[in-house]
Amino acid sequence: MANSITTFKKYIDKLDEVYAVGSCASVLDGDTSLIQIGANAGEILIPKMEMDGLGEYSRSDGAPSGDISLTMQTKKCDYDRGRKFSVDAMDNEETAGLAFGKLAGEFIRTKTTPELDAYRFATYAGISGIQSASGTFTVGSEVLAALSNASLALDEAEVPMEERYLFITPTLLRMAMNVTADISAKKEVLDTFSRVIKVPQTRFYTGIDLLDGKTTGEEVGGYKPAVGDFKINFMAISKSAVIQYTKHGVNKIITPELNQASDSWAFHYRAYGIAEAFDNKVKGIYLHRDTTAVTA
Repeated sequence: MANSITTFKKYIDKLDEVYAVGSCASVLDGDTSLIQIGANAGEILIPKMEMDGLGEYSRSDGAPSGDISLTMQTKKCDYDRGRKFSVDAMDNEETAGLAFGKLAGEFIRTKTTPELDAYRFATYAGISGIQSASGTFTVGSEVLAALSNASLALDEAEVPMEERYLFITPTLLRMAMNVTADISAKKEVLDTFSRVIKVPQTRFYTGIDLLDGKTTGEEVGGYKPAVGDFKINFMAISKSAVIQYTKHGVNKIITPELNQASDSWAFHYRAYGIAEAFDNKVKGIYLHRDTTAVTA
């Protein structure tokens, strides 16, 4: 898509911007100090520990010997997206520097962040072995009951309470919060989560299609809900269960003086990383989805 920049009078201090909330899934970003670079490009190594359980103690021989192993599990980065823009130096001057000055922040806020959230949630929703349920809600008490079931399922799977996050659509959270019949019960359910985070429905699907930005019909890039998948009602995710890591992120600005291709400001963005789950911790992810599949 060709650039379309409207020329404004100098010293205009506002642009028409799109509303967008910040990243919803960033609270799940992992500790990168535990991750090692793999032998091949696009691979990272994640530590995985396994050990034997208790055995019968003998007064003569003591406790039986057990095995413990710490291995490095190979995971491949699965997200590699980018985009580049250029703004003619004179266009930028005639808009008092706003055309380019706003570009980077507006792009990351309204395009990159929503897509990365949508990709991560859809990826976690599609992992084999996670806990899940489906249904629709008409009243807030039904939402609270479903949240209680989710919390119970995580408890039964021995998922730690610490850093157990609830991601839920604003509509369903409002329904739950409007329940006035039993305030203490409502508080008890919501308090089983470390934090409640609202996720716009536009970022909350069990599957998405990433548009390549090149082929016919996909020039605008971004993402869209995948046909046949479902809206997500809410997800409860333990931070300890997921591998969420940005291996490489570039937000590069080239001035007209250094741009050898044209008299333009250039903005390059690339995000490269992984959204996965530890093999032995998939029960730390709970999905509740709608029952009506997305159509074209």
